[in-house]
Amino acid sequence: MSDNYNNRPVVAVVGRPNVGKSTLFNKLAGKRISIVEDTPGVTRDRIFTEVEWLDRYFTLIDTGGIEPDNGDIILSQMRNQAMLAMDMAHVILFVVDGKSGLTAADREVAQLLRKTKKPVILVVNKIDSQSQFDNVYDFYELGLGMPFGISSANSMGLGDLLDEVISYFPKGLNMDADEDLIRVAITGKPNAGKSSILNNILGEERVIVSPVAGTTRDAVDTYIERNDQKFLLIDTAGIRRKSKIYETVEKYSVIRAMTAVDRADIVLIVIDAEQGITEQDTKVAGIAHDEGKGCIFIVNKWDLIEKDNKTLGNYTKEIKEKFPFMMYAPVLFVSAKTNQRMNKILEMVVYIASEHAKRISTSALNDVIGEAVMLNQPPSDKGKRLKIYYGTQTDVKPPKITLFINDKELTHFSYQRYLENKIRENFGFEGTSVKFEYREKGRK
Repeated sequence: MSDNYNNRPVVAVVGRPNVGKSTLFNKLAGKRISIVEDTPGVTRDRIFTEVEWLDRYFTLIDTGGIEPDNGDIILSQMRNQAMLAMDMAHVILFVVDGKSGLTAADREVAQLLRKTKKPVILVVNKIDSQSQFDNVYDFYELGLGMPFGISSANSMGLGDLLDEVISYFPKGLNMDADEDLIRVAITGKPNAGKSSILNNILGEERVIVSPVAGTTRDAVDTYIERNDQKFLLIDTAGIRRKSKIYETVEKYSVIRAMTAVDRADIVLIVIDAEQGITEQDTKVAGIAHDEGKGCIFIVNKWDLIEKDNKTLGNYTKEIKEKFPFMMYAPVLFVSAKTNQRMNKILEMVVYIASEHAKRISTSALNDVIGEAVMLNQPPSDKGKRLKIYYGTQTDVKPPKITLFINDKELTHFSYQRYLENKIRENFGFEGTSVKFEYREKGRK
């Protein structure tokens, strides 16, 4: 087991397509991460999440369904993904369909699993009532020990199953909660190179990379540790324009990109250097900004651009012009293919995470506000001038400044921007928005 996964116990969910692996995965994760759709082969990547049971934490991996070998590129890659997941796992949950009964494909998968020499728990899913329980016994013939009859959809039998899972974990693994985790969402339009960036950071082919736009359909969670800092990397399905969303699977993917931003501390907005900034990039950036996330623009495929000594400056200027509300966000020019500046990404993430969580003292803040007010008087209306009595930082992630004033009606956006610039000059807050709240003194 590599230290990439911070020495957590790993449980892989495997089985042929459409037996309910993703439903089980989502139930155990306590949130909807995998796409659940009544179409075989919808889950194509390994999908990681953290699961907690009785104050113990482990990593759960959902895999693409194992299909007998055939020539389909995606299907054969799904098979490889499942093999990789099984290779990494401490415990394997082999999910079969109790409704449709034992199939030849189940026997083939069982044969594959017996060779792994890992603990395998046979999970008979879709046992939705006591009367269906007899179906469980048919699966004894797979030679994988006692089958567990469960219903993922109705949450039946999951407690007993989790007790069994935990009993197999080797001693000495880390099962405590991770407080110092930085959650990073990798967003952008299809084929901007998000998966290639993730694979480069991880140093392994973990996400299916193919020249077919939109290959990654699920948000994929991966835990890694670098220089004693833990990261959760969330690779999102590329956001597509609404007009292109024909199937519900794609619709879920758009929603998932939004929820990935919601779950993250830091959002990487990946832009294709050749294609330039698109409407979708603006949309993701807007969501990340509104939600107060730390943000970094990653311009990928920089190796494909013809450059002179002004190219970088001009491209940066264009990004700043397109995103005037995000002047605070740094821009990194990288190439996942040639490795150019790829080592800077996690360095920048750590720095922005510290800026996002930074606290400044009330006295230092008021020194800056006092000086700003002396240099440039606050706005007035009908002879009445805005008075700022004092300010204090009331929150982090993103930083929030509360200003105690005489009258909210006298506040003006342009003066707030002036104050924000002065605060940034003195305290940084690079890569994060700064939120302002006004309270009239004497009012709750």
